[in-house]
Amino acid sequence: MDDLDRWNALPTRLPDWFRDAPLGIFLHWGAYAVPAWAELGAELGAADDGADRLTRNPYSEWYANTICIEGSAAAEHHRAVHGGAPYDDFLDTWQAESFDPGAWAELFRRAGADYVVLTTKHHDGIPLWDAPGSGGRNTARRGPRRDLVGEVARAAGGAGLRFGVYYSGGLDWHVRPTAPLVHGEDVHDAKRPRDDEYGKYCSAQVRDLIDRYGPDVLWNDIGWPDQNMHFGEGGLGELLEHFYRERPEGLINDRFSGAHHDFVTTEYQAGVAPAEQAWENCRGIGQSFGYNQLEGADQYMSGAQAVRHVVDAVSRGGRVLLNVGPRADGTLPEAQVEVLEQLGGFMAEHKQALAGSRGLGELQIPGADWARAVEKDGRCHVFVAGGPGVLRIAAADLPAGFGWPAGGVEVELGGEAAVPVAVSSEASS
Repeated sequence: MDDLDRWNALPTRLPDWFRDAPLGIFLHWGAYAVPAWAELGAELGAADDGADRLTRNPYSEWYANTICIEGSAAAEHHRAVHGGAPYDDFLDTWQAESFDPGAWAELFRRAGADYVVLTTKHHDGIPLWDAPGSGGRNTARRGPRRDLVGEVARAAGGAGLRFGVYYSGGLDWHVRPTAPLVHGEDVHDAKRPRDDEYGKYCSAQVRDLIDRYGPDVLWNDIGWPDQNMHFGEGGLGELLEHFYRERPEGLINDRFSGAHHDFVTTEYQAGVAPAEQAWENCRGIGQSFGYNQLEGADQYMSGAQAVRHVVDAVSRGGRVLLNVGPRADGTLPEAQVEVLEQLGGFMAEHKQALAGSRGLGELQIPGADWARAVEKDGRCHVFVAGGPGVLRIAAADLPAGFGWPAGGVEVELGGEAAVPVAVSSEASS
């Protein structure tokens, strides 16, 4: 069998657990949590997200790149606060002394999540486990001196959550350093490493993640080295065959440079959700994935906004991978915890209607500010926000073909800060 036949023979999976999951939790945790700084900006894909995004990058996990861009606010901050120290000093400063993986996992379960995806190696190239080829530059040998991947994986499993691994195959500023990435084409083309040697380095690390921790999601980022797109020893094709063989309910995202995927990803407001494929939207509770000490109420979603975001994605056939950015000491920012607790209160009551449902999309209901609908087991579930006050919804404004009362339904809305109110039809005959 030649390589083309082997690529075509790779399965395309949508396991029940992922198909039915409305919500996962993303965790961006790394040495960048020590400086915990990024310039406040716009959400990715928003109308005010400009061409100078990387110079004014609101993603704190990109700190190692942004401080190298002369004239950037991050470079000025780094000189003023950290004296221009080498980035790896943050790895040694990072202690994770208050990290309680069991408490994290229980919070995520209460929030209504079904899976957790952890950044095992971000673009700074620092693995959160004793990764092959990394020498002593990882969290098991320096800084926290802990296998953070293993601890999160075990805690997730103990809480009944599936575990997934994020891995930056496209960028590694330590193993393949480049001039600072300033433009979008630098990230995805001009300065992205392409060589097979680097690809084999990545493949060996991801294979180790598979064999050690048994992840059910491979969540790659920024593509994969072009010259490693083969089925020889250490090639991406061989790696994916190994993953599918070892993880019968595992699946991979669409960030392997088009080689293969099981589901499509969008990020904040960037990307298009496909109508006929499984998809997932990832975003932070704030504008950054990693913890950014500058973020506050103006940048964070409210609990009600998080609920709307999840319901909207599910109503369009998708799911949300909602990111939490822990502090360097392992504590979770209180404002982010509050969002998850509020989301969990809603999910405790309504997750059963969302999980495994068929999206019916957006509704235009007179008097409502926002409305979405899903169908499950012959019943229609409509989620409405607006007000405050009582709203009577005519049967004609509700999805047809379900057992709505002839006179419509009445809901009491709590206003902009309140979570959506749900109303459900009788089962269709």
